[in-house]
Amino acid sequence: MITEFAAGSTILVDKPLEWTSFDVVNKLRWHLRKKLGVKKLKVGHAGTLDPLATGLLVICIGKHTKQINDLMVGNKTYTGTFLVGKTTPSYDLESEYNAEFPTDHINDTLLESVRESFIGEQDQVPPIFSAKQVNGKRAYDLARAGVALELKANKITIHDFQIDASSFPEVRFELTCSKGTYIRSVAHDFGLKLNSGATLIALRRTRSGAQNIEESKCVEEWIDFIENSPL
Repeated sequence: MITEFAAGSTILVDKPLEWTSFDVVNKLRWHLRKKLGVKKLKVGHAGTLDPLATGLLVICIGKHTKQINDLMVGNKTYTGTFLVGKTTPSYDLESEYNAEFPTDHINDTLLESVRESFIGEQDQVPPIFSAKQVNGKRAYDLARAGVALELKANKITIHDFQIDASSFPEVRFELTCSKGTYIRSVAHDFGLKLNSGATLIALRRTRSGAQNIEESKCVEEWIDFIENSPL
């Protein structure tokens, strides 16, 4: 029954590329409101994904929106790809490449040493192209306006970090980390520790707390469920 579903549910969505997390929330909320014939309905997400990231997005509906903060606490697992030797201001492909760096000195020994250095608790500076609040405004809005920013470091923990450099200068990875970790900053710092540069060119969230991407459905599947469920 869709009325019970809308009253309180937590669902897992495989967010498509170039959609914001709010795009997903707004799309599902619109279809639920239309189906139910109501003007208001609480829908929210637990943990933002950047537009250029895909994967697991936890959506809370109705009274389950009260659980959002609790759901955001758990560790996250990501897979993706760094491109070593180039950087962008946003640390990902949202902005154009602005610098190139040497990579000839990078070998398996250096890569392994750098990988190991990321394991554990550490301070991480968020990207200036992020949703962090600075004097009441989003950092990415200020960055796009050309305002010089210096963001404070946050304490994060990286529990596991595996890499595959068989397609170097592309380096594939799987990483499990605490809430609040910016994978774009991991890419940037990875490049710095290699005495080079690096950009995040692909990112997918596969796990959030106890929730797994394998249990998710795409947006179209959830819309089909909503439209074809009895009231």
